[in-house]
Parts: sequence; structure tokens; C-alpha cells
Amino acid sequence: MMRIDILTLFPEMLASTLETSIIKRAQDAGHVEIFVHDIRDWADNKHRKVDDRPFGGGPGMVLMCQPLHDAVLAVERQSELPARRVYFTPQGEVLKQERVEQLANEQHLLLIAGHYEGIDERVIESLEPLELSTGDYVLSGGELPALLLVDAVVRVLPGVLGHADSAEQDSFSLRDDEGNRLLDCPHYTRPRVWNEKEVPEVLLSGDHGAVDQWRMEQMKQRTESRRPDLRDNEEVDP
Repeated sequence: MMRIDILTLFPEMLASTLETSIIKRAQDAGHVEIFVHDIRDWADNKHRKVDDRPFGGGPGMVLMCQPLHDAVLAVERQSELPARRVYFTPQGEVLKQERVEQLANEQHLLLIAGHYEGIDERVIESLEPLELSTGDYVLSGGELPALLLVDAVVRVLPGVLGHADSAEQDSFSLRDDEGNRLLDCPHYTRPRVWNEKEVPEVLLSGDHGAVDQWRMEQMKQRTESRRPDLRDNEEVDP
């Protein structure tokens, strides 16, 4: 069973998502256990203060070293499994499916959700986490990226999805004959005709070979038109 620990200043932001849909079913089925920890529990002052103004001036507040460092070490002691530390920052490696698949092979993930202006650089250097970004934009904190990663990782764990091939048929998990990752093909369901738009005839043919060929052609066309950059993507480092 995989273990995921999330360190945050706002545990209430995570609760509803972690108790819903696939993530909840995965926990109930024993595929993953998820724990959320309030970094303020490791503050060394009666006011539970964990941040302060930045040296050199400037806007915002910076998360101090001591509470986060102590929190990480204390949470890691709660499990015998070695933890892969992950910190979410706009300056990190952009999260892609290759990295998700790598992290899904870990036994224990410890996710650090910063907030405010960021985290004191010295504790980042000390903890040496994998630094990840979800894109070229800025959020108020790392809670939403943490939820994104949890969802992406959990759904590729063996046995989590109802159909064994479900995760393998997703965008970015699919590959062409040359090993390039592909976007998913279009999907259709009932009714057969809606607003004068018909389902492609091949999907109604019952010819599984023809359906598979059509889907692969659609994947290649969609990837070429929407994400040609996927052909040039290099695999991420471990």
C-alpha cells in the first residue's frame, strides 16, 4: 500500500477532495493511505506562528525553517517506508505524466504545500525535495497542486480504476509506434444523433480492428494539431 503525507497550513482545503470519488475508493480498498498534517503543529511558539517577513524587504511572508523542517522529520518517523519528498513551486520541474508514473512507483510520498511568498531557501536546501510545478502560473499555495498530484498518482496505481486498461488509455499514457506520447481520441455515447451530429459510423460497425485503427488515427491527428511538442519531449530524470 502506498502512503501519502501532505504538509500544509490549511488542512481544511484538502479534506473534501480526499474524501470523494476515486481517491476515496482507493483508500477504502486499501490501495493508498493519505494523511494531512498542519505545519502549525510543529511551531515552537504559543501563537503557532510559522512565517515571518523576508530579509531584504519586499511583500509577503516567508515560511520559516524550523516548523517545516521539524514537521517533515516527525512525519517521516511515523512510517518505516522511505519518503520521496515533493515541494510545489512555480520554479520547479513542470509536472508531466512521466513523472506521475515514476512517483506512482514510490512507496511513500511526502508532499509539502507551501504558502504565502514561499519557503526559506535554507530549509529547501536542507530537505532536498523534488521541486514540481503544475504550470507557468502562480497560485496562493501548494494545496491545489498537491491534490492534482495525488489524483494523478492514485488513478494509475494498480487496481484503483474499475477497468484494468482505463489509465493506460488516458492522454499522455498512450504512445505511438515510435514511443511518442499521444492525446486521447474523441469519445461518444448515446444518443446516436444529437443536434444533427452523428456518431462516426466506424464506432457502430462492431469491427474492433477498424475501431482501434480509427482511434489511433484520431489520437495521432489530435496530438499533431494540438500538442505537436509531445513528439520532442524527453523523459524526466529519476
